Amino acid sequence: MNKGAHLKKSLRILILPMLLLALFNIQSAYAKENEPPKPVNVYFFWGDGCPHCAAEKPFLESLVEQNPQIKLHTYEIYYVEKNRELLMEFGTALEFEPQGVPTTIIGRQYWVGFRDEYKTEIEAAIRACMQDHCEFDPGQVILGEDSDQVQKPSEHLINIPLFGVIDLGNQSLIISTAVIGFVDGFNPCSLWVLSVLLAIALHSGSRTKTLIVGLTFLLTTTLVYSLFITGVFTILSYVGYLKWIQVLVAAIALIFGFVNLKDYFWYKEGVSFTISDKHKPKIYQNMRSTVVNPRSTWGLIGSTVVLAVGVSLIEFACTAGFPVIWSNLIASSNIGAGIYILLLAIYMLIYLLDELVFFGMAVVSMRASRLEEKHGRLLKLISAVVMLALGVVMLVKPELMNRIDTSLVVFGMALALTFLVLLIHQKLLPGFGIYIGTGLKRQK
Repeated sequence: MNKGAHLKKSLRILILPMLLLALFNIQSAYAKENEPPKPVNVYFFWGDGCPHCAAEKPFLESLVEQNPQIKLHTYEIYYVEKNRELLMEFGTALEFEPQGVPTTIIGRQYWVGFRDEYKTEIEAAIRACMQDHCEFDPGQVILGEDSDQVQKPSEHLINIPLFGVIDLGNQSLIISTAVIGFVDGFNPCSLWVLSVLLAIALHSGSRTKTLIVGLTFLLTTTLVYSLFITGVFTILSYVGYLKWIQVLVAAIALIFGFVNLKDYFWYKEGVSFTISDKHKPKIYQNMRSTVVNPRSTWGLIGSTVVLAVGVSLIEFACTAGFPVIWSNLIASSNIGAGIYILLLAIYMLIYLLDELVFFGMAVVSMRASRLEEKHGRLLKLISAVVMLALGVVMLVKPELMNRIDTSLVVFGMALALTFLVLLIHQKLLPGFGIYIGTGLKRQK
C-alpha cells in the first residue's frame, strides 16, 4: 500500500467518529430544544386582607393560565398558623427572615411585597427555571411531594376608586386605626391648648370670632399633625422591614406607656411628656395677642394659623407616641397609597372627634370648660395602658394586630385593665388607708 492510500484510510478513520459525534450533538440539541419546559414551582405566601397580596394574586394566576408548567402553591398566613411556620422554614432554607406578605419564592429567589418591577423579575425567574437553570427548589426539600395548598380565600374583596382593594371581611387595620386615633385624641396637651384658646375667644363675646379661631386652629393642627404622621410613616416604610426597627418602635411604645403611667400617679413629676410649664405663659400670651388684638378676618385667620403651627411643634414631644405606633403598624402591612390616605383620614377624623365635640359645645353654650388635673391624669392612664399593650404585642406577637378578632381582644383587655387600675387605686386601696401617688392626696 502506497503512502497516499494509507493517508486516506487514516483520515477516514479519524473523520468518521467526528461525524458521528457531531450528529449526536445535533440530535441532542434538537431533542433538548423540543423537549417540554420543565415544571416550575412558585410558592406564594399571602394574607387575607392584604391589598398587595390581592393585587399580586391575579398576576400569578394569569401566568399559570399562560404556562401550564407553572405550579402555583398558595399559603394564607394570617389565619393558618401552620402556613406561618412554613414561611419561616422557607426563610431558613433561603437564609432570609420573612418580614411580611406577600412573599413570593421561586428557586433561590424571593420577593417581599409587590411592585410593578417585580412582575418582570418574577417572569424572568420562571423562564430561567423552565430552561433548567433552577438548581434548587426549597419546596421540594421542605415539603417533599406534599405541596397541597392550605388557604382561606377571601370573598369580600372590593375595589374602590382612588383607594384600591379593600377586604370587607377583615378590617383589622380600620379597627386599630379607629381605636388608636380615638385614644390619641384624648391628649391632655392638645385639649389644654384648645380649652384655653376657646376661653379667651369666648371672653370677647363674639360667637363669630370663636368660630373662626376654633375652626382655623383645629384645621391647622390637623394638617400639621397629618404631615408629621406621614413623615413618620414614610421613614418606617423604607426601614420598617428591619427587625431592630420593630423592636425600637415597641421600645418607644413602652417608654411612652411607662412615662404616662407615672404621670397618672405622679403628675408632671420627673420625666413627663406634657407641655412644659415654662412654655405655658408664652403660649397663653400668644393666644391673647391672637384673639384680643383688633384685626381683620384674614388677619385673625393668619395669626391663628401661626399660633397653631407653633403650638403643634411644641406638642410633638407630648403627642408623638401614638403616631409612631400607628405608622409602624400601617407600614408593616404593605398597603398602597390610596389605602393609606383612607386610613389617615379615618385616624384624623376620629382624633378630632372629642375636640370637635368640645368646640361645638363651647360655641353653642358660649362657655368653655377647663381641663383639670384629674382629667389629665385619667387621660394619661388610658393612653399608658393602650401603649403598653401595643408595645408588648409588637415585641411578642405583632401578627395579632393583623386580625380583627385578636386586635379587638388586645384593645378590650387594655380597656379592662384601665378600669381595674382605677378601681384598685381609687377605691380598694384608699379603703385600707393606702394612697399611692399625689392625685388622691390632693383630692382629700
